[in-house]
Amino acid sequence: MRIASVRVWSRLRPVVGGSYVIAGSTVSCLDSTLVEVTTDDGLVGWGETCPVGPTYQPHHAAGARAALAELAPGLLGADPGHPLLLRRRMDATLAGHRYAKAALDIAAHDLLGKHHGVRVADLLGGPATERVPSYYATGVGEPDDVAAVAADRVARGYPRLQVKIGGRDVAVDIEVVRKVWEAVGGRVRLAVDGNRSLTTADAVTLSRSCADVPFVLEQPCDTLDEIRSLRGRVAHPVFVDESGTDLATVVGLVGRREVDGFGMKVTRIGGLQAMAAFRDVCEAASVPHTCDDAWGGDVVAAACVHVAATVSPRLLEGVWVAQPYIAEHDDPEHGLEVQDGHLRLPSGPGLGVVPDTARLGAPVLEVG
Repeated sequence: MRIASVRVWSRLRPVVGGSYVIAGSTVSCLDSTLVEVTTDDGLVGWGETCPVGPTYQPHHAAGARAALAELAPGLLGADPGHPLLLRRRMDATLAGHRYAKAALDIAAHDLLGKHHGVRVADLLGGPATERVPSYYATGVGEPDDVAAVAADRVARGYPRLQVKIGGRDVAVDIEVVRKVWEAVGGRVRLAVDGNRSLTTADAVTLSRSCADVPFVLEQPCDTLDEIRSLRGRVAHPVFVDESGTDLATVVGLVGRREVDGFGMKVTRIGGLQAMAAFRDVCEAASVPHTCDDAWGGDVVAAACVHVAATVSPRLLEGVWVAQPYIAEHDDPEHGLEVQDGHLRLPSGPGLGVVPDTARLGAPVLEVG
């Protein structure tokens, strides 16, 4: 089994309702990059990467496709059945750009699963469950509006909510947290996500002002030095999201016990091969975490669910997928749907989803 061709598509994903607001930006349409890898024996594997615009992290759609154009020619003839060796080959071809390499890594796992007739979750160690918990992220909004959304999503069965804050007076964010708690009480686990926007002073103020409300404080500040400085000053566990950039950073944070958990993105860390290593580091130290991604369609959602299904249930904080925020599926038959706040593990070989190329238009890159 050798890579014979690589094709790449740009897939625009409008946000249902017009826009989605986080502390640093407002997005109305996401540009997803889909990758199809075909082998010399006719198997097809799919990968995907979809940054939330160019400011959430140093990732952007055009950069992903430029990186893939650099990588793809050097992968022709490579064996996708060995994802670790494929990752090393990509690293030898292009430094950095893990979010672009992740799409190829996901496609390799899809191919490997199809080659052996098993699911990606089986390749990653075996599923602990066939149904993983999801969580809903509210977006930044006014206190009463966010509380109403929170109550609605709890009624729909979500076991966890992520409440977005930041980019304004911290007093408003404190009111948001309190209104949400009044609306959902102890019926759901809460994360309060600053998306790097708070000063350390505001993070301490928010946490101490809401000390009676149980929640996880996720990525409140921009840098790891700021987050480290919060230890012993806040009343809540602190999770890292955007600052968990690679395995080396994760190992250091876990080893020094500088954070209480992670919101981890599959494409940020480099794909499923790296995500499985991250999972094992966290399990060794009993560190909870999510398994999700920045945005995207059925392919990256399936990748998140497959690796999440292998996480020890006591450590899995949930899986966020973009499906509730976008209008249509790339795989109309097998596309993932959140049902009663959970996501079912796809049953087919590999990822278990196959995009309909008729919906994608013409490729923007073809190699091989």
